[in-house]
Amino acid sequence: MAILKSLVYFFLAGLCEIGGGYLIWLYLREGKSIWVALLGALLLIGYGFVATLQPTNFGRTYAAYGGIFIVLSLLWGWRVDGITPDRFDCLGAAIALLGALAIVYAPRN
Repeated sequence: MAILKSLVYFFLAGLCEIGGGYLIWLYLREGKSIWVALLGALLLIGYGFVATLQPTNFGRTYAAYGGIFIVLSLLWGWRVDGITPDRFDCLGAAIALLGALAIVYAPRN
């Protein structure tokens, strides 16, 4: 149950960071309303809080977020921007995800 809870935190943090960054991107690059940027900023602040809910230490948590966010970013690009990941995207994401899972969930003394 603790692993499932931790994975939910990773997913929520990823949505906050990627979604927040995307909204600011829309404001700066596509001329969307300042309100879009402010919502993006709030999501980025939310990311900072959600990330602290992880049960492991800061260094491991943030190292693992890198791998998780690679996967989530590729999924975001595929679903939102319509950019289909190629086999090298998928291979790299799988390697990063395995590394992230090892960092956080490997048994330790």
